[in-house]
Amino acid sequence: MQRAALARATGCNLETIRYYESVGVMPDPPRNPNGYRSYGEDHVRRLRFVMRARDLGFSLEEIRGLLSLVDSHNQTCAEVKEIATAHLKDVQDKIVDLQRIERALSDTVAQCSGTEVPECPVLDALLD
Repeated sequence: MQRAALARATGCNLETIRYYESVGVMPDPPRNPNGYRSYGEDHVRRLRFVMRARDLGFSLEEIRGLLSLVDSHNQTCAEVKEIATAHLKDVQDKIVDLQRIERALSDTVAQCSGTEVPECPVLDALLD
């Protein structure tokens, strides 16, 4: 299949596929005699893997690490768990940060009257 068919099969944007190829997450496909790229089921599976990993918030570097384990056909669950555990810790840290931001912003917005007066606690908080 050509790149457009790969995009349709996976729901991935054409430009995103090109980007993944340029950064080495997707392998270069072989070319047909007419010069067109020819993607196969392995490309579909790999792209879906990358897309699911991105949906879970894995960085491209983390995805490269996971894919290198898959590509080596020598991965262990312990190696995969190590990468996933580190990513989970990052997600948990971000949640804590977002909860702190939410509290601070909620408190600040609650102080704002929302009227047509020039004084605004939100701006004051940002300026301080």
